[in-house]
Amino acid sequence: MLAVALTLALTGAALVGAMMLILWAIHLLIKNAAIVDVGWAAGLGILAVYYAFAGPGYVPRKWLMAAVVGLWSLRLATYLLFARVIGKPEEGRYVQLRRDWKTNLPLRFLFFFEFQALLDVALSLPFLLASLDARAGLGVTAFVGAGISLAAMLGEAIADRQLDVFKKNPANQGKTCQAGLWKYSRHPNYFFEWLIWVGFATLAIAAPWGALGVISPALILYFLLGVTGIPATEAQALRSRGEEYRAYQRRTSAFVPWFPKPVALDKASGS
Repeated sequence: MLAVALTLALTGAALVGAMMLILWAIHLLIKNAAIVDVGWAAGLGILAVYYAFAGPGYVPRKWLMAAVVGLWSLRLATYLLFARVIGKPEEGRYVQLRRDWKTNLPLRFLFFFEFQALLDVALSLPFLLASLDARAGLGVTAFVGAGISLAAMLGEAIADRQLDVFKKNPANQGKTCQAGLWKYSRHPNYFFEWLIWVGFATLAIAAPWGALGVISPALILYFLLGVTGIPATEAQALRSRGEEYRAYQRRTSAFVPWFPKPVALDKASGS
C-alpha cells in the first residue's frame, strides 16, 4: 500500500506543480499574484478527483470524498477568481510581499507558487487515505465527516457573500465589514474553512492510518492563525483602516464566532 500511496502522491504533485507553473506564468502577464489562491483551491480538488480515479479504495468512499472536496474546491476557486483576480487590483498582501522581497521577484514568486503546490499535496493526505481504503462499507464517521464539511461550506459561503455585498457598496469603501457573521468573528470565513478540513479528516479517520489525516486540519489551523491567514490579513487591515480596525479587534473574536464585547467595555479599553 505504501508504494501505491507514494505513486499517487508523486503523480498528484506533478499535476498540481505543472498547474502552478502555468498560473505563475499567467501572473507575470496580469501582474496579480492572487491567482495563486485560486490555484491552491483548485489543486486540492484536482488531487481528490485524481486519487478517487486512480486509487484502489472502496468506490463509494473515495468518490464521496472526491465529491465533497470537489464541491468545496469549485466554489472556493470560483469565488476567489472573481473576487480577487478578474478585473481586480492585486491584493494588499501581495503588494506588501513585492515591497518586502524587492529583488528577483519572478523567481521568488515561482518558489511561492510551487510551495503552494507542495502544500496541496501535504494537505491532501485525508483524500489519499480514503482512496486507499479498500474495505467495503462507509461507516458512520464518513457521513459525519461529509456532513461537517457541507455545513461548514455553507457557513463559509454565507460569510463570503456578506463580505462581497459589503465591499460592493461604495459607502463602505475603506470601512470594516461588521455585519452578519462578521459581527461575531473577524474571520468567519477562516473559521469555517478550518471546520471544512475537520470534516475531511473525519471522513477519512476510519481508514488504515486514518488518524494521520488530522495533520491536515492541524496544518490549516497553523497557517490560518500564525502564518498566511489572520496575521497577514490583519496587518493589511491595520495599514489601510487604522484605528477603526483596532477597535474592531478589541470588540470581536478573532476566529471562533462569539458575542462581541459591549461597546462600553470597548470604550473603557481606550478606543
